[in-house]
Amino acid sequence: MIDDWITTREAVELSGYHPDHLRRLIREGTISARKFGIVWQVSRQSLETYLKEAKDSTDKRRGPKEE
Repeated sequence: MIDDWITTREAVELSGYHPDHLRRLIREGTISARKFGIVWQVSRQSLETYLKEAKDSTDKRRGPKEE
């Protein structure tokens, strides 16, 4: 089973989003995250769901920048 909680650094690498944008998504409740001790972690499932919706969206501003 895939570990459901990943570090914010791993979430940035997985998504391609800037850390500030990722923090905004967390604050807005768009993706799930919680604090384990002093470390914030992101729900992998929540992030992957958001990324899929962003990719399928006609609003291309939601997805990470294409290289």
